[in-house]
Amino acid sequence: MDEMTRPLRVLEAQGDRLEVTLPAVESATLLQGRRELVIRHGAVMYRLRLTASNKLILTK
Repeated sequence: MDEMTRPLRVLEAQGDRLEVTLPAVESATLLQGRRELVIRHGAVMYRLRLTASNKLILTK
């Protein structure tokens, strides 16, 4: 597994393990030094903000 994927969950199926992974993107890569950005999803716009306490908030 490379650093751009992480385990989402492990499923048990008749004794065999199935690991499901999702791609991961660093927030710093998305924000590129800014405190906020707009994400367009279809016709809807979302705002991703980095707070003073270093948390992310996604609002519609």
